[in-house]
Amino acid sequence: MKYMVLTDIHGSSKYLNLAMEKYNKLDCGKLLLLGDILYHGPRNDLPEGYNPKEVISILNPMKDKILCVKGNCDAEVDEMVLEFPLYPIVMINVGRKLELTHGHNLDECEGEGYILHGHTHVNKYEDGIINIGSLSIPKDNHHTYAIIENNVLTSYDLFTDEVIMEVNL
Repeated sequence: MKYMVLTDIHGSSKYLNLAMEKYNKLDCGKLLLLGDILYHGPRNDLPEGYNPKEVISILNPMKDKILCVKGNCDAEVDEMVLEFPLYPIVMINVGRKLELTHGHNLDECEGEGYILHGHTHVNKYEDGIINIGSLSIPKDNHHTYAIIENNVLTSYDLFTDEVIMEVNL
């Protein structure tokens, strides 16, 4: 199965719509969301295309294809309007064990296999810990999404499809 991974949408329907075009074009089977879905947080500027209600309307119809972890900007009220659960940490097997988290709680991870997260908005891979950056508020100048297929995670620039990072899982 092919997975798309998004993190740190922060309520931007503009960037989510662009990512969903790629999700459909690439024929992904599941969408893995790594938190910070609707709210931009008190330290971030509003992302371009900030429209949490539209983000809800895009994601809720996909609820059966979404696996989501809760970010530090996700609140109880967000869980009331999203029709899929937001878990603290999730373990999945994509050929290799993969632990999904937002990243603000890395100390709570088991550390077995690879850890996949967002939170810092910067693409980085080190010692089995993979950060795929941010879809809407990047700190490394790349609005990013990732694809997991055939035991490889590849992070791409949303606009150019330039490969930002590739990790053999």
